[in-house]
Amino acid sequence: QVQLVESGGGLVQAGGSLRLSCAASGRTFSNYAMGWFRQAPGKEREFVAAISWNGGSTAYADSVKGRFTISRDRAKNTVYLQMNSLKPEDTAVYYCAATRALGVVTTTKYDLWGQGTQVTVSS
Repeated sequence: QVQLVESGGGLVQAGGSLRLSCAASGRTFSNYAMGWFRQAPGKEREFVAAISWNGGSTAYADSVKGRFTISRDRAKNTVYLQMNSLKPEDTAVYYCAATRALGVVTTTKYDLWGQGTQVTVSS
């Protein structure tokens, strides 16, 4: 089965850090652009970060720029989201996504989504 599985979420105090991982299985995603999105209760799913197929380009939502870093290990078929200086407003379910596009995609137009991992930031 082709799937993306997120991990690394949890409860953290404001100002803390978490590192999310997205492990892909069933096929290689080395030639796919990847992205992270999040969705809080009652809100639309929103773009967080994206990375191109080779990691050469990244994009971030203004709300996380300077605090979050997306990276990938193409050999391990894994994408990461390092989240620093977390704020309560970062609380959401975080989703990993893959697109057949090579370049960064900042919309929700992705081809495959993971099940999400909960990130809760307490004040």
